[in-house]
Amino acid sequence: MELAQDKKNNDKQQTSTNKKSTFHGRTVITSPVRSIDETNIVQVLQQCLPSFMANQVQIEYLFNYFKGIQPILEREKVYHKEICNRVVENHAREIVAFKVGYLLWKPIEYVSRKEKGENETLNTFNDFLLDVDKVGLDKATAKHQSICGTSYRLGLQNKKYEINGDEAPFKAYVVNPKHAFVVYSSDFKKEPILGVIEDTVVNEANVPVQRFQCYTDTMFYEIINNVLTKSEPHTFGYIPLIEYPLNEERIGDFEQVIELLDALNTVASNRLDGIEEFIQALMVFKNIDIKEEDVKKLKELGAIKVKDGSKELPADIKYLTQELNQTQVQSLVDYMYSIILRIVGMPSQSDGNTSDSSNNGAVILKNGWQGADARASETEVMFRTSEQKFLKVILKITRELTENKINLKLSDIDIKFTRRNYENLYQKAQTLDLMLNNNKIAPQLAFQVCGLFPNSEEAYTMSKEYYEEIIKNGETTND
Repeated sequence: MELAQDKKNNDKQQTSTNKKSTFHGRTVITSPVRSIDETNIVQVLQQCLPSFMANQVQIEYLFNYFKGIQPILEREKVYHKEICNRVVENHAREIVAFKVGYLLWKPIEYVSRKEKGENETLNTFNDFLLDVDKVGLDKATAKHQSICGTSYRLGLQNKKYEINGDEAPFKAYVVNPKHAFVVYSSDFKKEPILGVIEDTVVNEANVPVQRFQCYTDTMFYEIINNVLTKSEPHTFGYIPLIEYPLNEERIGDFEQVIELLDALNTVASNRLDGIEEFIQALMVFKNIDIKEEDVKKLKELGAIKVKDGSKELPADIKYLTQELNQTQVQSLVDYMYSIILRIVGMPSQSDGNTSDSSNNGAVILKNGWQGADARASETEVMFRTSEQKFLKVILKITRELTENKINLKLSDIDIKFTRRNYENLYQKAQTLDLMLNNNKIAPQLAFQVCGLFPNSEEAYTMSKEYYEEIIKNGETTND
């Protein structure tokens, strides 16, 4: 099996995927091979390529859908072909923008697990992350996750790094999921055994060729045109290509409602068609003999004079019209949009000022913010798991290149997500106050349960130190 021919067939398949398609997540690529080395790397790669290319076609379709290249653009009509509107209501982009913005409303922070004092080493490491634009990397990673269900990040050594220089000891890249995949063991452990990046390079004859860069936890391999062209060890200790799946099924955020999104586009297009057909309605001449020249004059002047026919056959001119019921159509649109929001876990666009919303908590629950936060928490768990793997890679590189001057381990760092937490503040503050004034409840439990703070432990520690400082200075507090 030739890799170049597979790529050619894959491209053909992509061009034919502009019609309506239904996907159910990306395929997790596995291999029963226990150890990968020079003797079997090409064979393992060939075995994985069919699943990779199937994922590649779907990812391309989802990226195009996100950009507005949707099936409605190829809409055709049997009747009134001259009136055929193709309207794209790009709710896919709306869903992705909300999901990414809500999850990463504030940048992910790395904080020390130590209870007291600042960690200068960690501060230096955070400066390195600033140098590689970690905030931008997180945004791009989350965007790929939301669109196609998975994302990939690569951590490598920075060859330009100097101990007293300005650059970080590592480089970090977000790899397009269309051109990368990770192979996992087929046993119950499902551990990553190979990371692969596909790209195109020019050979000595100045001809573009397909290249695969493959990483194990100890080796790097380069394969061009089915031939192993490079094999060298690395010291990362881990596979530097890390997968960031959105969920275990690798299903994108709008992928699960793509049929409903297509239906909304169809309804919007049909509504415009209905308006145009009403405006351009056919004129019916009953018991009137009219020439073609008279019809042209009618279109220019907008009026016509006719003689009345006999009593048995009276003359009549009218438009042949059937107006679309816009009220009923809007009810259908509202229903479908509300189902979309419910399935993807997005809040309603209404303000919640309805008669059955008697308190703030009911409004939050009704408008879907609680569901949105629950979905974001699920994504956060998946993101954190992958982030820990990425940290292992760049921390290993940092320790080596800084000669252990930056001697940080994963156990020293806590990954902190800070999402907006402004909903129902008054009720949460009341809950905290009531629990703190109950001497049967530990204050630390009050901070954990109230839901007011993204990091309850940090909030408790800061409040405790602040309160002790007040008592020490002899100040009073309002009970």
